[in-house]
Amino acid sequence: MSDKTPLLVIAAGGTGGHMFPAQALAEHMLRKGWRVKLSTDARGARYTGGFPHTVEIEQIASATFARGGVLAKLAVLPRIAGGVIGSIFKILGDKPTVVVGFGGYPSIPALAAATILRRPRMIHEQNGVLGRVNQVFAKRVDSIACGTWPTELPAGIEAHHTGNPVRATVLDRAGAGYIPPGGYPMSLLVMGGSQGARILSDVVPPAIAALPLEILQNLRVSHQARDEDEQRVAEYYAEHGISADVQPFFKDVPNRMSEAQLVISRAGASSVADISVIGRPSILVPFAAATADHQSANARGLTEAGAAILMPEASFSPESLTEQLMLVLGNEKGANTMAQAALSCGKPDATQQLAALVEHLATPNSN
Repeated sequence: MSDKTPLLVIAAGGTGGHMFPAQALAEHMLRKGWRVKLSTDARGARYTGGFPHTVEIEQIASATFARGGVLAKLAVLPRIAGGVIGSIFKILGDKPTVVVGFGGYPSIPALAAATILRRPRMIHEQNGVLGRVNQVFAKRVDSIACGTWPTELPAGIEAHHTGNPVRATVLDRAGAGYIPPGGYPMSLLVMGGSQGARILSDVVPPAIAALPLEILQNLRVSHQARDEDEQRVAEYYAEHGISADVQPFFKDVPNRMSEAQLVISRAGASSVADISVIGRPSILVPFAAATADHQSANARGLTEAGAAILMPEASFSPESLTEQLMLVLGNEKGANTMAQAALSCGKPDATQQLAALVEHLATPNSN
């Protein structure tokens, strides 16, 4: 490729919630003829398996105050400073056209370096509340894109509602025809985010087991469980005669979701985006310890549209979940209405809207 080919540096890491929309933008910009580099750390690099092979992965030192003891916390600032210095030299050499941060502490070095060197830069916030890193850079970037709307922003800050980009495999199933629940084989998808969720493994299996036989005999379950929970969850389903596929991670979530009559999920931004783009009824269980309760904010759009049932952890019990399962699986018309409402909340063009902002920043004198 020519040196004149525009270069996008994407800074992201931490969890799949940051990496999946970053991957979607990378795929799109490559198709538009851009070069793409990803700046992340060793933890973020675990989520890069789905990135196109032409994306260069650069691991930069970073750290967070949220983990470790006193000595680990004392090492945070020097480690971040080292990462920023390394990123400054990389940006001076690469001269990226635009730098986009997707949040998570691994995005700090590249965004800080772009700020120091005054390169065109922007951030994308997936959740309904700005994450800590994006809060720091909100007043230091040229543009802010929001995946969830409304997003709580600092006073005087304006943003663009682009929606959350979803991966190409999700777009392939966008608006897939929905078969409402009935007296035939049905599927239920249980997702706990990229790291699983113990509470779903504790509550969902007994809630399903309490369903009437006429529903159970037609039901098959795909349940994402943590490694340490996988065996006991699988055994519980087997002991109760429930057809279930239990794995720590599903590589084919879009297909499983498109086949599902109902999705039970955490309310991570990427999960909410996938559910709305594909268009499925859902029961959302926000992570109670999420910063600023941002998962409840993520769920607001679907719940207010009548597409999802919100169940806070405090009231999430097998008995209460069984009642909610019956409201969906025992109501063909209602489930179909929920699916259509979910679709109305989807933004399948989120990646294109985000790409348009990137291209605008790449235009001379655009800021």
